[in-house]
Amino acid sequence: MSTTIDGIKDDFSFLTDWEDRYRYVIELGEALPPFPEAERVAANKVPGCVSQVWLVTEPGDGPDPVMSFQGDSDAHIVRGLVAIMLALFSGQRASDILAIDAEALLRSLGLDEHLTPQRANGLRSMVKRIRRDAEAALQHA
Repeated sequence: MSTTIDGIKDDFSFLTDWEDRYRYVIELGEALPPFPEAERVAANKVPGCVSQVWLVTEPGDGPDPVMSFQGDSDAHIVRGLVAIMLALFSGQRASDILAIDAEALLRSLGLDEHLTPQRANGLRSMVKRIRRDAEAALQHA
């Protein structure tokens, strides 16, 4: 099982059954590193998610910092979606994050049509938060 976005795309291309894809998304979530209990605070919660989602942003140094993210959720599928978003955004420069089309990625994986509206809204909220943090890091630099 891969944790790079390209590896996830490749893995998805081999899974034709949606039950298998959902299982894979859950496995991605299970593979996330443990989320520090001390970070499960209101400031790290992502608003707009039905499930609880926490996101911690760590910008690097410089005028266009490399951004690192940690995340978690209390729901198995959502935790897997968090893992996909971390694979997409973590380790990218702030300016690159602002140029990434997360919706296009979700469409390419077929996730957009297989998520409930609430989960899709929560995912958009997470992307919005990541983009906002990238913009803030660029303004701070």
